Amino acid sequence: MRFIRKISYNQDINLVKHSGHLLWYGLLLLLVFSAPLWLDRFLLGEFSLVFIYAIAGLGLMLLVGYTGLVSLGHAAFLAIGAYTHAYLLNLGVPLPAAMLCAAVFSAVVGGLVGIPALRMTGIYLAVATLAFAVIVEQVLVHWESVTGGFRGMAVPRPQLFGWQLGQPTQFYYLCLFILLASLLLVMNILRSPSGRAMTAVRDSETSAESMGVHLARTKTLAFGLSAGFTGLAGALFAHRLTYLAPDAFTLITSIQLLLMVVVGGLGSLHGVIYGAIFIGLLPQGIAILRDTVPPAVAQIPGLEPAVFGLILILFLIYEPLGIYGRWRKIRLFFEEFPLYRKATYKRQKSFLRTERLH
Repeated sequence: MRFIRKISYNQDINLVKHSGHLLWYGLLLLLVFSAPLWLDRFLLGEFSLVFIYAIAGLGLMLLVGYTGLVSLGHAAFLAIGAYTHAYLLNLGVPLPAAMLCAAVFSAVVGGLVGIPALRMTGIYLAVATLAFAVIVEQVLVHWESVTGGFRGMAVPRPQLFGWQLGQPTQFYYLCLFILLASLLLVMNILRSPSGRAMTAVRDSETSAESMGVHLARTKTLAFGLSAGFTGLAGALFAHRLTYLAPDAFTLITSIQLLLMVVVGGLGSLHGVIYGAIFIGLLPQGIAILRDTVPPAVAQIPGLEPAVFGLILILFLIYEPLGIYGRWRKIRLFFEEFPLYRKATYKRQKSFLRTERLH
């Protein structure tokens, strides 16, 4: 078992907690950078999709996991980023500028959505964001001069300084580089005063406000940053689809994003990666399941959404800390074995906020 002795306050905000992180994360980076040498084209495409989901998950984790605001409409920000990026590329805007504009425009829209949502929490906020997603879907359908409506919009192949990035290997490295840059940016945001204010709002709005945290500004900032990262993922998602249509950004997409952060582990950047791997590869697992089960079961309509919903319910009941929480328990078990106590993670009774006031 490793004990970290803290002798300064700066250790709480260090990106690297101890030398073991350098070793294991270095080996992980070596593994992902060498993946094109031993993975085929299909698996490279699937892992590129995992990286895109992880970037969108970073944005949603900032809002749900670190600020405590639930959103069921992040497919709308994914669509805004994708369509903005494709539209600018068709106008001849370079790839980096188009991606930056897609992220900034999504962030601005997210901030504007966050302003009227400041007075809502819980299920009411979830319904409001769901309504916003429906509005955006209708805009994509009827604003044919920009989005193409049901005809859709073709997405040009990505190019960077004359280099073609449409091949699976090049696109894999593009998604990986943007994911690593986004991870570093989010880690720095979380250790900044604004990130700590978001965490304070999540834990207790009353306590945060009493300590001088501006609730409206913090929530609006969280919405804007969350939408910006999701819009950036949408720009990459547009290249993954190669052709955009409104039915690519539905309620199921929003549920997938929310499922990703919940299953991965709320309030943890590790959980984003675990959840992205889980959600990115789950459709392939369902496709394999359809080939093995009887046809009467495989042809059930709505099987994939039903599986997503069932998994979400099971995790909320039996493992609310997600995959990363389960990994922490397994790691602690082996670190303390044979002195591990069975009651270490015994679930305690939860109280509503109104009950805590008595």
